[in-house]
Amino acid sequence: MTATTDLSRLFLLRRDIVLLNHGSFGACPRPVFAEYQRWQREFERHPGGYVQRWLENMDAARAALADYLHTTPDQLAFVTNATMGVNVVAHSLRSWLREGDHILTTDHEYGACNNAWAFVCNKTGARYIRRHMPLPVTTPEAWVEAFWQGVTPRTRVVYLSHITSPTALTFPVQEICRRAREAGILSVVDGAHVPGQRELFLDQIGADFYAGNCHKWMMGPKGSAFLYARRDVQHLIEPLIVGHGWQPDAVSDKPMQDYVEQFGTRDLAAFLAVPAAIDFMRRHDWSAVRARCHEWVCRTRRRIEAYFDVEPICPESFDWFSQMAAIRLPDRVNLDALRAILHERYRIEMPLIQWHRFKLARLSVQAYTTEAELENLAQALFAHVPECSA
Repeated sequence: MTATTDLSRLFLLRRDIVLLNHGSFGACPRPVFAEYQRWQREFERHPGGYVQRWLENMDAARAALADYLHTTPDQLAFVTNATMGVNVVAHSLRSWLREGDHILTTDHEYGACNNAWAFVCNKTGARYIRRHMPLPVTTPEAWVEAFWQGVTPRTRVVYLSHITSPTALTFPVQEICRRAREAGILSVVDGAHVPGQRELFLDQIGADFYAGNCHKWMMGPKGSAFLYARRDVQHLIEPLIVGHGWQPDAVSDKPMQDYVEQFGTRDLAAFLAVPAAIDFMRRHDWSAVRARCHEWVCRTRRRIEAYFDVEPICPESFDWFSQMAAIRLPDRVNLDALRAILHERYRIEMPLIQWHRFKLARLSVQAYTTEAELENLAQALFAHVPECSA
């Protein structure tokens, strides 16, 4: 495995900033960014080639991504981010949902996607049911049972994150998708944080729809993401933006590509560089990198929570988190004051989140993170959490 210091040199990051927020803004390695720029230059050298070759190039990139995600290319379409993917699904279901239908979700979901479903509910009369899933969690089996108790005869869609944004928990989505299929309920999964952070077997997950980012933990260029839809539900897909891929009175045999990808001239370079991101991970033994990052997350989380004598929000297990975890802080800490100190004195970028009564520091550890940076974080929290507590 390549040493951490060697890998850190392969990123464009400023070293005067301690980036512990990869979950929000993934960093692109130098060789992947170079491939991204190569495609941009290629199109600028021959703009007409953009039209002539883009289908062939996009097919090749989609095939590489499908292989990495353990699915088939016909079930994937490129989108700019997971939020767009969720929007494609939510807006497509406007003609399918009826007044009084329920979309069951959790209270751990990403705000932008909550808004997308709320918008659709306002248009259809459906209800967006945010089920409270309390902390701390115990076992995946108990979590599934607690969530499934929210299903009613009116539930037509279950929507949930695979890895949550505010609490950084990995939810047991495969079992939820299995139960939903048996009950005749559509399943929609927001996997924004999953690709690259966990190995993803999309066909095995069993979701009807799954949106994920390539520009976070996969380290692809910004604006590269995907939407997955099982063949059996692709007839529900409608274009979010109508372009050449949609024709009046015609049914597409490739709705994922025709309806989702084809909407005019735009920069496709980020999508075409996704195979380079996959190759980067393979060349650097990413399963070993991921395991080391998980170990460092566990060690840092355990140490900080023990220092402050607080109960963690989940067991220390890969079932619940990988390279990103929510570290619990004392309930009385002023997060705004602490955030300012971390940023101004230590140049540490890391989300501090209040989820209900819980105060959380969401830590991301990526290949470029060093043990010294994690030690600095711990010492900063030890020194300043007490003074920021009322």
